[in-house]
Amino acid sequence: MNTTIQIQNLKCGGCANTITTKLSELELVNNVKVDNANNSVSFSYENEETLKTVKTLLVKLGYPEIGNKNVLTTKAKSFVSCAIGRMHK
Repeated sequence: MNTTIQIQNLKCGGCANTITTKLSELELVNNVKVDNANNSVSFSYENEETLKTVKTLLVKLGYPEIGNKNVLTTKAKSFVSCAIGRMHK
């Protein structure tokens, strides 16, 4: 199955690099593509449990789905993820 999720706090290529790297490490997740212009991440996945895992990981990284809570601590996590992504470009 393929899906696209609109996410919050996506700022730059560093963010995209972290998201791509971390989601690609998950089993049953493939073809990860981050679109900074549209604040979205697209990927293919095998089952609903995998989709839940992806959404949970995005929150942990600081990039919750649009419509979900985006508290200060989540925003702070996105800055850390962004910085890590920039260092590993």
